[in-house]
Amino acid sequence: MYLIPKPQTITYGEGNFRLTYESYLVLDPGCGERLTRQALLTIRALEKELGFAPMLTRGEARPGDVLLKRTQAEEEEGYSLKIDRDNVTITGGGAGIWHGIQTLLQIVEQCGPLLPALTIEDRPDIPNRGFYHDITRGRIPKVSFLKELVDKMAYYKLNQLQLYVEHTYLFRDLSELWRDDTPLCAQDILELDAYCAERGVELVPSLSSFGHLYKLLSSPSYAHLCELPDADSLPVSLMGRMSHHTIDVTNPDGIALVKRMIAEFMPLFSSRQFNICADETFDLGKGRSKAAADEKGVDRIYIDYVKELCEFVVEMGRRPMFWGDIICGFPELVKELPPETVCLNWGYDPKQREDESRWLSDAGAVQYSCPGAGGWNHLLYPIFSSYENIRRMCGYAGKYGSIGVLNTDWGDFLHVNQPELGIVGMIYGAAFSWNKEIPEFEEINRQISRIEFRDDTESVVGILAEAEEGCCFDWARAVRFMELHTISEFREENREYVEEGRTAMERAQEADEKLLQMTRKLYTILPRLHGDKKVMKSCLVGADGIRLLNQVGRVVYAQEYGMKFPALPDRRLLAESLEKWLYHYKEIYRRVSRESELTRLQAMILWYADYLRCGTEAKRP
Repeated sequence: MYLIPKPQTITYGEGNFRLTYESYLVLDPGCGERLTRQALLTIRALEKELGFAPMLTRGEARPGDVLLKRTQAEEEEGYSLKIDRDNVTITGGGAGIWHGIQTLLQIVEQCGPLLPALTIEDRPDIPNRGFYHDITRGRIPKVSFLKELVDKMAYYKLNQLQLYVEHTYLFRDLSELWRDDTPLCAQDILELDAYCAERGVELVPSLSSFGHLYKLLSSPSYAHLCELPDADSLPVSLMGRMSHHTIDVTNPDGIALVKRMIAEFMPLFSSRQFNICADETFDLGKGRSKAAADEKGVDRIYIDYVKELCEFVVEMGRRPMFWGDIICGFPELVKELPPETVCLNWGYDPKQREDESRWLSDAGAVQYSCPGAGGWNHLLYPIFSSYENIRRMCGYAGKYGSIGVLNTDWGDFLHVNQPELGIVGMIYGAAFSWNKEIPEFEEINRQISRIEFRDDTESVVGILAEAEEGCCFDWARAVRFMELHTISEFREENREYVEEGRTAMERAQEADEKLLQMTRKLYTILPRLHGDKKVMKSCLVGADGIRLLNQVGRVVYAQEYGMKFPALPDRRLLAESLEKWLYHYKEIYRRVSRESELTRLQAMILWYADYLRCGTEAKRP
């Protein structure tokens, strides 16, 4: 039997407990309103799993019952789960009982109504365990998908969710920001916040407020607040979107506007925290604020702006958070921020160094360690790289006293990564932040295959991990090759980046054969998967997309860079295959996401179809 996250201690006894339709789920008198609602959720989950469920009551447990007993636990999230011949008893704090229920549900899923006698004593090693989901860079999920995500988070004992927002919330007086998109509105946020709270997940607001203000600072009304002059005249560019559009800190109208946005957004959330982001301020001091930067230093104008926003958040009764990439260059300045401020220390490399964690710790920063599920710019998530990164960052969290782990799932360059496939990385973060004893790669993959995918073969995650080595002409390189031929900005950077892909393309045909083998394995084990099989279409479409892009890459590198390959695909047939693939990709995209920027993603695929038929004379997307 597998349990994710692994409990701190588990001891097996003798005999079994039989859960029947005549059993009761008994609430101890100390259980309050939230636990009552969570007990109702538990009954629905058991009925879905077993075909029947115990009835709910409050009072004293009898033999055959499941008892939830609220205690004044020293650790609110700790719990004890005891199963003997007579009863199942879950005791702990309010959050702890909810976590114990998730452990019980995992046991029932694997053992049915005949539960093994055991005693579990459990608590998290890290108190704040979150997931960060990008809903800005091309894809806005449906609320129904976000609710499913929250259910998964609760099941694996995560307790915080953040949604990355630049322009994808419907601000009442900023229609220029969202007018060509399908944004979330206040009702969506309020509904999701209530849904999260009932499931023990804190929905923490996150709003970009410094760098990465692409839509705001390229609009006619607000371009004058951008660090770069004439920001509204720059060509539409995915590279530009990731690289420019930092606010001009010398213009008081800029911070006033950001404060108004925060003040409108904040009240929608019951959380007492607020993430102002403030990351990747690439242009700071290079345009309108250059004179101030020359006089005071870029570090000074940066920290003064962040400090003012953090103090504003504190005045509003919330705890500020911000991304730590910039302040790592001058960590001693963290002392100038309000003492409760949380620095979100991110690093996504599979061999991520610990220097930044140490620097921030030495400077006295309160920090979260923030790894990544790694799916951005990938049609299938790079599972081994994700494992290595999350394992390391969770280790640094323990070593340097981080109070939280926030595992990220970004969507750079139009969010091509299908978000439900980020579940493996999400579970890594949940497991490794709860229990510092981290399983080996193959072992945790077997466990996830069994529990999440209900895979009798315990192999599906291992199979999906094979896709990482099959990606040669990856999405980022495809984007940058297209922009090399469609916009003038970043031409030299894009040219160098694309040329660096020659090495990967040398193994493209071998990689394609491995991808075909991987796909055959997925089809073979499909009858042995007993979970929601709709996710498998996302896996199969993702694998085929990687293979088709590899074939496109062979044409590109043969035509543009003179590389030699044993064989090249028929260009017209490949163009047709891309267009047929796009039809199925749009189906899986729309299943979980609003329309958002799907048309831009589609335009890129069609540019490549036209490129295959016409060469570099393909029309601009």
